Amino acid sequence: MKRILKLIVLVAVAAFVSGCREVPAQMVLKSPDGRLAVTVYTAAGELTGSADLAYSLEYDGVQVVNVSPLSMTLSDGTVLGGMNAEGEEFSVRKASYGARSETIGAPLYRQSSFTESCNDLLLQCDGYRIEFRAYDSGFAYRFVTEMGDGVIEVKDEQSTFHFSEDAKSWVAYSWGKDLIANSFQATYTSETISGFGSGDSDVALVPLAVETNSGLTVLICESDLRSYPGMFLTATDGGYKGMFAHLPDSMYINPVRCQKKVATREDIIARTEASRTFPWRIVLVSDDDRKLPVNNLVYALAEPSRIEDASWVKPGQVAWEWWNDWGLRNVDFTPGINNETYKAYIDFASKFGVEYVILDEGWSAKDDIMTIKDCIDLPGLAKYAAERNVGLIIWAVANVLDDKLEEACAYYSEMGIKGFKTDFIDRDDQESMDLIYRICDAAARHHLVLDLHGVNKPAGLNRTFPNVVNFEGVFGMEELKWSNPDQPSYDVTFPFLRMVQGPVDYTQGAFVNATKEGFEIDYYEPMGQGTRAHQAATYVVFDSPLAMLCDTPSNYMDDPECTSFITSIPTVFEKTEILAADLGSYIVTARHAEGKWYVGALTDWNSREITVPLSFLEDGRQYRAKILEYTPKSNETPSSHIIQEITLTSADEMTFRLAQGGGAAMIIEEI
Repeated sequence: MKRILKLIVLVAVAAFVSGCREVPAQMVLKSPDGRLAVTVYTAAGELTGSADLAYSLEYDGVQVVNVSPLSMTLSDGTVLGGMNAEGEEFSVRKASYGARSETIGAPLYRQSSFTESCNDLLLQCDGYRIEFRAYDSGFAYRFVTEMGDGVIEVKDEQSTFHFSEDAKSWVAYSWGKDLIANSFQATYTSETISGFGSGDSDVALVPLAVETNSGLTVLICESDLRSYPGMFLTATDGGYKGMFAHLPDSMYINPVRCQKKVATREDIIARTEASRTFPWRIVLVSDDDRKLPVNNLVYALAEPSRIEDASWVKPGQVAWEWWNDWGLRNVDFTPGINNETYKAYIDFASKFGVEYVILDEGWSAKDDIMTIKDCIDLPGLAKYAAERNVGLIIWAVANVLDDKLEEACAYYSEMGIKGFKTDFIDRDDQESMDLIYRICDAAARHHLVLDLHGVNKPAGLNRTFPNVVNFEGVFGMEELKWSNPDQPSYDVTFPFLRMVQGPVDYTQGAFVNATKEGFEIDYYEPMGQGTRAHQAATYVVFDSPLAMLCDTPSNYMDDPECTSFITSIPTVFEKTEILAADLGSYIVTARHAEGKWYVGALTDWNSREITVPLSFLEDGRQYRAKILEYTPKSNETPSSHIIQEITLTSADEMTFRLAQGGGAAMIIEEI
């Protein structure tokens, strides 16, 4: 994977060394366009109210984030960015400003490449440094330790985000018996900052959004979680503060799926190298909702690819059996976990050009990845699939795979299996992050792709290991098998939050479609909420390099026209633009790949008309657009739709008339 790095170091406008005059108590770092300004406080005072390092953030001269301390405490009492155990206040030996610009190749992303530029501030302290960066679209900082070759223990990290007003927020609360060990799947609650924790939980997942009265949206994110826990958020005065899972001390195996769980935890959050970089804490700022789903800072700040040549990684769509309960109809065998069923799924995938079929839970012994059940001839299925240009991906509990990781990767890769769908990690402490990186590395060496399920949100891992083609950590379609949430509203909310962190294995594609009033929970024959056109549009709107077709091939083959439309949509793109957007209400996305444009529009349970310009098309040329949409008539159901063709130019506008829970999709190509 090629990466172009252009580094420009500007004259150091503030560089001081011990023995000379002190580093200023306040330093301002501005973004390249000058609109975003971060003030870094290096000394205690009336503004900071503490002896810790702190920052505040302005945008267009308006205070957005008030003074917010940040520090890292080691188990020996050392405080990076704060007062140490001896009562000595935080001090900086040297401070320097610079600038950088980086063009990043991203072949399995929403853009094939992009450029990010920033101004930076480096604070050099005794044994560590803190790096601050100001981009046009956000601000980031991280700690870097320089303490030799030994090991350090991180007891805690102080990451705070104090807002200047009691603004509206969008919060995904962690839930369940253990708020720091679960599936990372939650819908969003819209509330004021002061209303945080009013329900059954007082712990939030990252990212979290705040909409200020001045019209800005602020998003708290993170990137580069190598051997370090991910961040949760809890309440603090006027905002939020980071919370981190402690390092597991003892584990046990849950016998239901042989999933590894935490019994006890240590009094530290990480035990790690004494010299290393730590995760980036990111505050994104946008004055237009259209900018959020295409913000690239999480990806840009991640560790660059460890795979020198990732050209073997193949994205695509996947025929999947678990959601529809192996629900084939009108076949001369009993559907289930058997060779006949999987051959039928492979035949369907081959017919419609779907790149993969997943064998989900049940093909192997639950406690041994190397034991294939007698009902499955996996080598034979791999051969059958390969002859039809279809790849097989096999499911595994992550720690069961890890038990025989090298053996399993070598064996199944040689057999012709294309990857693993790992599941039930359900944690993001340091031990689980090490597990994820270990699996990523082994899979990459054996040219296996990974679909990470039961996992925390991505934090740039898809840049570091491009063979990770998708992540769950999203409240996707599987939830409709056992619950009745407001799914259409979630569909027009998470692209502005969770999807900013990275791609989503939402597992869309329901062909049994229901109105809000007509939806019923059915585990074995599940429904989707909203129209079939809404489902089709998700293949354009959602970032999913590995996109599931969750329904049974029997339903897809009953509507081959719609199925052909969906399966003709690529899963990675050269360019992505958001044409219209309102967080929590609607989104219209345009993507370009291989000479064609793809447009998807989604709405919540409110019907609406959205008109968008087509100025992304090339001037002076004519285009043919194939449109899939729902046309409401008294005798139609949410599954009803029409597909028609029209001629367009860049001077035209397109009006989408979206039903409740509706959507529309277009495929545009030059005539």
